[in-house]
Order: sequence, then structure tokens, then C-alpha cells
Amino acid sequence: MNPETGEKVSNEPAVLFENDDVVFINKPYGWLTHADGHNQTAPVVVDWLCAKYPEAKGVGEPGYAKDGSELDRSGIVHRLDRETSGVLVLAKNQPAYEFLKEQFKERLVRKEYRAFVYGRMNDRWGTINRPIGRSAKDSRRRSAERGAKGVRREAITDFERVGMGEYDGEPFSYVRLIPKTGRTHQLRVHLRAIDRPIVGDGLYAEHKIQKSNNLSLDRLALHAYILELALPSGETHRAMAPVPQEFEIAAERIAE
Repeated sequence: MNPETGEKVSNEPAVLFENDDVVFINKPYGWLTHADGHNQTAPVVVDWLCAKYPEAKGVGEPGYAKDGSELDRSGIVHRLDRETSGVLVLAKNQPAYEFLKEQFKERLVRKEYRAFVYGRMNDRWGTINRPIGRSAKDSRRRSAERGAKGVRREAITDFERVGMGEYDGEPFSYVRLIPKTGRTHQLRVHLRAIDRPIVGDGLYAEHKIQKSNNLSLDRLALHAYILELALPSGETHRAMAPVPQEFEIAAERIAE
């Protein structure tokens, strides 16, 4: 439990696989991938990485906060939101960073997520193909709906319904999500756009949370389950972050 925010935070990332170039971790819920310039209390993956692998310090390229201050993004090739748990790959050296970064840029990385959403997903599987821009109502949010402002970038998400049922009289669905692109908040935005926002999403499901039982979950119900990509060594590695226990319990709650 974070003593300042009262949120449940796991102790530290679990190493799923590593070699001289990379480390795959299971990022806990509540951890920032890298500092964001304003959240001063949440634990940060970059700090953990540099403490465990000092050689990774300075690998990659820095980021910048809105006020122009530099943010340490050592080893960070891609990111997960603080509220999202799951598999994340980190680079230990600059050649590995460049190699991995190119794969993400060229969409050669296979990603799979698991999530619970409000309501029934009547289609067993399908594709959400909606470009994403910025929300006109909230600067923190992105939007795949009418009225989105700024440049709207291509965003594609495949989905498959894993389970569906009711918990305490309220319908929910358990879904497998495969993003084909990597836009900010893509899965959260796409599911909001089809009126099936992710359970516990304070940013995109604020209209649902207050009147829902939220499957008795006290977190965003989104987990990065699989990450598969080529390594600098030439081999392809498929890392899997076990589904959190609270997800397994939630799946049983709606099993029909």
C-alpha cells in the first residue's frame, strides 16, 4: 500500500527473462515506467533498472516534462501506463535499444493484453479501426470519437471475447486484445469508443465507475499478457506475464 495515496502497489518488478542485451519484466500495477515530472510518490521502473543494472544508466534517449525539464528514460523502449500491469522489455545497452526501437517503429512486435470491460461484448471477435486524436474536453485524454482534435493517427485493435457473464446482476466481459498499432492509451480509448470501457478506468470510464460494482476490483482491469519480438542475438523471444490472481478471481465471478 502506498502510504501517501492509499493505493495497493506491488513490491517490485519480476524478471521474466534476461540476457546481456535485454530484460523482460512483469511490471506491477501502480509503477510508472519512467518519471512523468509530476507524480512524485509512485515507484519507477527506470529507478529499479538502474539500481539492478547500473550499466543501463543513460541507455536510450531522454524525455522531457511539460516544463522542459529532462526525464530519465534509461532503458525504456516502450511503456505501460501506471495503472497497467504486465510484460515490459528494457534495453541494457545502446545497440540493443536501437534494435528494439526499430522493431516497435516497424510494427514487428506482437502484443497481447487481457482486460475486463463493462457490458456484454456481443461479437465473439472483431477489429476496432478508429484513428485517435486528442480529446476536446480533457487534455489528459485521447479520443477515437467525433470531435477529437489535432492530428488523428491510425489505430487498430483486434479483440476476442474470452468470457462474458454477470456479477451481482451487472454484465461484464473478459477480452483478449491485440493492438496492431501503439498509440497512447490505445486500448482504453478504443474500448471507450465502442461503449465498452475497461473496468476501473478512472480516465475513460468515469461515467461507469460510480454506479458499478466494478467486479470488486480496485484497479484498472488491463494487463499486458504477452510480448513477442526478435532479440539482438537473432532469436525470437516470447515473454508471458502471468495473469494477476485478481483477474482469475474476476473471471470466475462472471463464468456462466
